[in-house]
Parts: sequence; structure tokens; C-alpha cells
Amino acid sequence: MNSVRGLLAASVISVQNSCFIYPACQKCFSRLVLDSRRYNCLKCGCTGEAKDARHRYRLSLKIADTNDLFDITVFGSCLDPFFGVTAENLQRYIQDLNQLSGETDIDASPEVLVQAVETCFIGKRFIFGV
Repeated sequence: MNSVRGLLAASVISVQNSCFIYPACQKCFSRLVLDSRRYNCLKCGCTGEAKDARHRYRLSLKIADTNDLFDITVFGSCLDPFFGVTAENLQRYIQDLNQLSGETDIDASPEVLVQAVETCFIGKRFIFGV
């Protein structure tokens, strides 16, 4: 992988998926496999109780500068100011909302949240560290 890093000023064209949060391994940040009682990290082998799994932001975007289109993913706490809460707190809110509405997909984000994220990001210009 190329180790050259830089800044890219670009506008967000679209949000690529509606899943903004994922259960993350605290050692390697990979996605955890959860069942009803346990979690397992397939990358580093970390395991634990499902109730102790921590969540992290992952926002996949299509962006454009003046010349090119790019697919990028923004991870972690740098998104806290945009969402107004940590990923862990937003996950709790989504779980509570899904329980009240009877939603069975634990990864489902409420449509109003998806719309809010699209409104916050699409058409706006940001500087991305790449």
C-alpha cells in the first residue's frame, strides 16, 4: 500500500450505504461477528461478551473534486461532531428506536437518520485526509 498521504478538497456526491455504525474490535478496529451472547474478531481473534462490544462510525461516501470521482470511507471519532454523539451512544439510540418500532434488523438505521446524514453531507465540500 502506498504510504503517501495528502489532503483532498472534494464535495460529497452520495452516501454509499445506510449503515453508519459497526461493532468494532478494540484492538484492530475490524468488524466483529456478533451472536446473541458473544463477539469474535476474525482478524485478531479477540472474543468477549456481546454486551461489551463497542461501536465505531463508518461512513462510506462518493466524492468529487474538480477532476475525479472517489469512493472513500471515513472512520471513527472524527464523525462525532457531525452526529452530535459518539457511535456508541448513537447505536444505543438506534437500538431503542428499533425496539419501539418492532424492527428486527439490528443493523437497520431509521430512515429519518439516513435522511439527516444525506442532508448533512451531500452537496457539501470537505477536506479529506487520504
